[in-house]
Amino acid sequence: MFGRISTATETIQPDFRRNRFLQLIAVLLLLAWIVAAISPVDRLDWLLENLLVFAAAIAAGLTYRRWPLSDLSYLLIGLFLVLHLAGSHYTYSKVPLGFWLQEWGGFQRNHFDRIVHFSFGLLIAYPVWEVLRRYSRATPLWCLFCAFAIMAAASDIFEIIEWLVASLVDPAAAEAYLGQQGDPFDAQKDVALAHLGTLLALAIVVVSGAGRSPAHRRS
Repeated sequence: MFGRISTATETIQPDFRRNRFLQLIAVLLLLAWIVAAISPVDRLDWLLENLLVFAAAIAAGLTYRRWPLSDLSYLLIGLFLVLHLAGSHYTYSKVPLGFWLQEWGGFQRNHFDRIVHFSFGLLIAYPVWEVLRRYSRATPLWCLFCAFAIMAAASDIFEIIEWLVASLVDPAAAEAYLGQQGDPFDAQKDVALAHLGTLLALAIVVVSGAGRSPAHRRS
């Protein structure tokens, strides 16, 4: 029904009407967004968190025809957005999965936000690397280096933007939005986990041999 899931080293034919796999991803994401929008724990926090979802949807729509990515990249982006939507519904510090892990591991805090920051690096590094391999003239090694640099900068900048948005929109809601849970080094730990996830994702690219394969622009 869905055919083979394309990867970063294959030619892409951007035709959403015929791509059942992308259609399924879009439908599931829409359903996840609707569920997450129903009676969230904190409506303002939900709105702030969904700025990223809206931006990702707009970017995917505007770039699909001219700079399409593989099915695998869209799947990874979709998985990250689902995790983010869960955080937007409960607020990151109150997601049930995090409480279950807290009880199971004997942790002092809900670590769901840590999981999402690690997942940011692990899931988004591949799409970023694909953009570089597919649409730049950089060598494979430079693509890997630049992918890490972009992801590292993005995770750092995102923490700064989070703080600015929370402070400007509603300082009283900043704690829920940032999910610090009383940890003064929360931002530094989040960034470190994002970097670790990125390194792991790019290591998988290298080990799998994809980094040495020729990238193909769409025909």
